[in-house]
Amino acid sequence: MNRKNTFPNKILQDKWEIVLLHSFLQKEILMKDELETPEQIEAHVKEEMASILYFYNDHCPPCLSLRPKVIKMVEEEFPNIKLAFVNSEKHPELPAQYNVFSNPTLILFFDGREYRRESKYISIPQLIAEIERPYQMIFEN
Repeated sequence: MNRKNTFPNKILQDKWEIVLLHSFLQKEILMKDELETPEQIEAHVKEEMASILYFYNDHCPPCLSLRPKVIKMVEEEFPNIKLAFVNSEKHPELPAQYNVFSNPTLILFFDGREYRRESKYISIPQLIAEIERPYQMIFEN
């Protein structure tokens, strides 16, 4: 492809390349814990005392903007929660199995049981407030 015909100037071309690189790096770095089979999800939920399933797709702007915030929240506020990702677009049978109909959807499990489910427009401060008490009861006794 001839980039001269695609981009009217060098600045736009450079910006587009930065966007593509950022998207690639974000996906490579942040998606290391992606689950792809029902067995992986089941093991993740049952083996961890506390876990979050993050259902997303790559064509969902809220999914892309929320992902780093959720990762930061788990790392800083709730280090004992194991976070895993499920690509709803790539594996449509997986969200169907968990009755997930929109992205992003976060399902929080404590001791293998669903505790909380949030979809679409998710407030991180509100999510922290809702997780804090049960998390403290389980991990800080």
